[in-house]
Amino acid sequence: MIGQRLRRDRPTVLTIAGSDSGGVAGLQADLRTFAAHRVHGVTAVTAVTAQNNRAVTAVDPVSARMVAAQIRAVFDGFDIRAIKTGMLATAAIVEAVCEALETHPGPPLVVDPVIAASSGRRLLDEDAVALVRSRLLPRARVVTPNRFEAEALAGQRIGAPDDARRAAARIRLHGAAAALVTGGHFDTAEAVDLLDDGGAVVELRGPRLEGRQTRGTGCTFSAAVAAGLAAGLSLPDAAGGAKRYVEGAIRHAPPLARGPGPLHHFWRNEQQ
Repeated sequence: MIGQRLRRDRPTVLTIAGSDSGGVAGLQADLRTFAAHRVHGVTAVTAVTAQNNRAVTAVDPVSARMVAAQIRAVFDGFDIRAIKTGMLATAAIVEAVCEALETHPGPPLVVDPVIAASSGRRLLDEDAVALVRSRLLPRARVVTPNRFEAEALAGQRIGAPDDARRAAARIRLHGAAAALVTGGHFDTAEAVDLLDDGGAVVELRGPRLEGRQTRGTGCTFSAAVAAGLAAGLSLPDAAGGAKRYVEGAIRHAPPLARGPGPLHHFWRNEQQ
C-alpha cells in the first residue's frame, strides 16, 4: 500500500549526477529541488567531489559499471517518470548511461550538460563532450546549457542573446528535441532563457537578481524542469515554472557560506 500510494501521489524522478560535499549543487541540490516539488528523488551517483561554495578541490569518478548498476536498481524498484543528468565526469560513464537508458526509453530526459564548475575546473573531458553530443543529446527531451556550455555543444562563440538563439538551433541538430539556453551569464537587464523546441522559440523572461547566493542554479533549474515533466506539465510550462522557482530560491536564500552561497530550495514553504 505504501508503494502504491507513493507512485500515485508523488512521481519518481531519477538524477544521474555527482555528489557535492558542500551541498550546494549536484545531486544534493537535485534532491532538495525534487522534495520541494513533491516528487520522490532517486539517484545514480557518477562522482564524489571534494568542494565547497568556492572551489572543487578533488574529483573521484565512480566506475561506469557501478553507475549502470545504480540505474538498473532504481528502475527495477520504482516507476521513473523523468530522468535528469548532471555531472557525468568521464566518457566511459556517458557511454554507460546511454546504454542503460536504451532499455528505458519512456521517461523524458533532461540533460544538464555540466562541463565545468563555476570556479573553472573542468568536469567533463573533450571525449566525453563528444559522446554527449552524439549519443546523449538524441535521447533528450530538452538540454539546458548555460552560455558557456552552449558554446561547447554548439561549437560557436556566444556573445549576446541573439547568438544563443542560433546556438540553440545548432544544439538541436545533434538530436535533442529541445534546447533551452539559460540567460544567467549574459550582461543584460533581464535574465532571458531561450527555449527552442523546433516549432517555436520561446523567451522566458525574468529579473536579473543581484546577490551572492547563486551556487547550484543550473542543477536546481534542470531538476525543477524534470520535476515538472514528471508531474505531467508541458515543456514550456515546466520550464517557466522552473524559472520562477529558481528566482524565488535566489531571492529568499540566507547567507549560509563565506562567499557565493546556496539557494533556498524550500522558500515556498515559508510563503504558505
